[in-house]
Order: sequence, then structure tokens, then C-alpha cells
Amino acid sequence: MSKTEATTIDVSITDQPIDIASVRAGASSDCGAVAEFSGVVRDNNDGQRVQGLHYQCYREMAEAEARRVAREVMDEFGVRGVCIVHRVGDLDVGDLAMYVAVTAGHRREAFAAIQALVDRVKDRVPIWKKERYADGERRWL
Repeated sequence: MSKTEATTIDVSITDQPIDIASVRAGASSDCGAVAEFSGVVRDNNDGQRVQGLHYQCYREMAEAEARRVAREVMDEFGVRGVCIVHRVGDLDVGDLAMYVAVTAGHRREAFAAIQALVDRVKDRVPIWKKERYADGERRWL
């Protein structure tokens, strides 16, 4: 395949901090858009102060479903590349929990695809989250 015909799917579940620069979706010469989303741990949820999160998954199952989601988004929106990286383990407020990106010919399909990608990853990829609250309580969501 030539650079203009190439499509890529890059999926990773990691217990290490996410280095965006090393996983950033690259564009082929016919792509004019790269849309990215970075999900960070916030300090509140449902009126409670959050101190951090714990993510866990069965890695092979989560990566397989993330690949299915990536392929669906590529086919549905005509994007050329999809990158999904999700962190597991203990994360603190401000840590990067998820990074996703798409490359596409134009911004419209890139923006539509990135929203669909984030929504589907959160809805379908089996990664479980436990919040740690300032009052000492912990709860699976």
C-alpha cells in the first residue's frame, strides 16, 4: 500500500503514563485533519470530591473490543487512522486516562468520528472504573 492508501489502527491498554507524542495519530499525504481527545481524571463527580481513580480490565478482551470499535468508526466515517490508548491502574486527579485520535481527509468526518469513537470506547470497551473520594469512600462506576 502507498502512503495515501494506508489505513492504521493502533490500540493499547497500558499501566504506564500515556505519552501523547509517541502515540499521536499520523496522517498520510491525502489527510488534512487529525482530531484528538484526551480524557483526564477530574476532581469531582456527582457532587463528591474525587482524589483519584482505579481502572482495571481483562486486557485481551478490552483491546479486542477497542479494535472492533476502531474498525467500525473507520468504515462508518471514512477515516484513515484510529488510535486508542487507555490507561489502567491507579490514577490521580489530572492524570491522562484516555487518548484517542483519528486522521481523515477533512475536518467534518474527523470531528464526527472522534465523537463517535470516544462514545463507543466509553460505552463498549470493558474497562471498569473505581473512584476514590476525599471522605475515604470508594465506589465502582
